[in-house]
Amino acid sequence: MATIAPTATLEEELADSLLDASASCVPIPPIRDRVPGADADAGSAYRIQEHLTQARLRAGRRLVGRKIGLTATSVQKQLGVDQPDFGMLFDHMSVPDGESVAMASLIAPKCEAEIAFVLGADIDVERPTIVDVLAAIDYALPAIEIVDSRIANWDIRFFDTVADNASSGLFVLGSRPVALDAFDLRLCGMLLTKNGEGVSYGAGAACLGHPLNALRWLAATMTSVGRPLRAGDVVLSGALGPMIAARAGDYYEACINGLGSVRVAFSGAAA
Repeated sequence: MATIAPTATLEEELADSLLDASASCVPIPPIRDRVPGADADAGSAYRIQEHLTQARLRAGRRLVGRKIGLTATSVQKQLGVDQPDFGMLFDHMSVPDGESVAMASLIAPKCEAEIAFVLGADIDVERPTIVDVLAAIDYALPAIEIVDSRIANWDIRFFDTVADNASSGLFVLGSRPVALDAFDLRLCGMLLTKNGEGVSYGAGAACLGHPLNALRWLAATMTSVGRPLRAGDVVLSGALGPMIAARAGDYYEACINGLGSVRVAFSGAAA
């Protein structure tokens, strides 16, 4: 039986609901329940995300990069997909290293440690090679991505997280640029601590086998949708270990061998 494609009006309405939830920090029920055949319609989810992107650009936000999600095969299986997803990074999402984030500005934040790439050149070819990707990277930084969901209780499937800008929240970058030949991207170990205790462990290989695989996928995908990666873009390449829920008073530090460390704290009461 054929599914009924959602109308553009419905997609815009769902985007508005996600924007309202983001502004008010009041989550909404899963949006997949409102879209016939949602589990099989990634195109509709990305169109909703594009409505969010356009709304933020009209509001004066600046697009500064992208994030790659669902890079762990275990999470892909959980959501019933066989590929990563992507979301947009805007200037207002950036948090300085070591700063404190107000819990009231988020809904249900979780932290994960990642390798961030900063591009020195565009990647706008349809099928980029690893050489294309390597040539475009200026340097790497350790990063903490603070993921958040506008969907109540993180009750998400692939459609929900894609439409919700890949469940993005905020991101924190380290302040010491590192050249790619200064550390092993695949074998570098990661330790994420919460209040001084280790809570998440991993390595570069946890990100699609190699973080460059994730970046190559993203570069090809962004060219295909008409938003190619540009010089100066920040790319969060994907989690190196499990994400951990954040609470008021928590202090997180991510350490990646050869790349350095980055920190963030959480203050105040939850929304």
